[in-house]
Amino acid sequence: MIGWLISDNRRLSVAERGLWRSHKFWLLRRISQVSVLGLFVLGPWFGIWIVRGNFGASDIFGLHLADPYVVLQGIAGGAWPAWPALTGALIVAAAYFLLGGRVYCAWVCPVNVVTDTAYWLREKSGLTRDRKLDRRARLMILAATFVASAVTGTVAWEFVNPVSLLQRAFISGIGFGWVIILAVFLVDLFVARRAWCSHLCPVGAFWSIIGRGSVVRVSAKRREACTDCGACFNICPEPHVITPALKGTGTRLILSGDCQNCGGCIDACPVSVFEFSSRLSEGEWVGGASVTGQKRDGVGSSA
Repeated sequence: MIGWLISDNRRLSVAERGLWRSHKFWLLRRISQVSVLGLFVLGPWFGIWIVRGNFGASDIFGLHLADPYVVLQGIAGGAWPAWPALTGALIVAAAYFLLGGRVYCAWVCPVNVVTDTAYWLREKSGLTRDRKLDRRARLMILAATFVASAVTGTVAWEFVNPVSLLQRAFISGIGFGWVIILAVFLVDLFVARRAWCSHLCPVGAFWSIIGRGSVVRVSAKRREACTDCGACFNICPEPHVITPALKGTGTRLILSGDCQNCGGCIDACPVSVFEFSSRLSEGEWVGGASVTGQKRDGVGSSA
């Protein structure tokens, strides 16, 4: 039974390294996502108010945090944020700049659980239909949300944001949120591989911009050991980010802002090519500048 549940993309790793090492970051991400959502519902469900608010703005023991994307939409709509909201947005932006912008997508966003489940079902059911969607669509949708906020004077995306709707649906038990979540699931299952997270979600597009210069990165540290099995490309929600680090001659770090730092490639690789690293430890920042070559690769070009 357990063997059938294992994703095909992890089977080589399971055979070589065992079940735990092949699912380590997957399990840690699920714990993180469930825990974050759990903190938000503890208050409404049980009266235990560790966190007050939602994914857009919250209060944790007096510390005000805010989603920079939500705050910027508010500004576009003509509402200058109060000082606590502004400082909270700066704190969150700084944290994700350090950890990787799309860490939010892989480690916090509860909708990621829905889309990962849809991808797993595609694999297990043999669904091969994959309508080609342009990844730039999410950037256009991102821009459209700011335009809509400016025109309507509201935080426009929050009316249809699946993350916010999912939280409300969990608290109330019913609601329009479940319809949106079902729509996301069905699009990912029947229309295109990773349609929502990798092609359409403006939240992911926003965090990819923040994450372009982030410190924590995944590194193809032992890329010479690569066997070309393709497991990393198949499991990655943004497979285009892997090629420069794995097959290039320059930096071994995955530097694209699209990388979610999900650790999927680390889990799936049967020969342990990948690991978490940072720009600092691998010489990507020298005197405040980003350097894309490494001495051990014989490349000295700078960006």
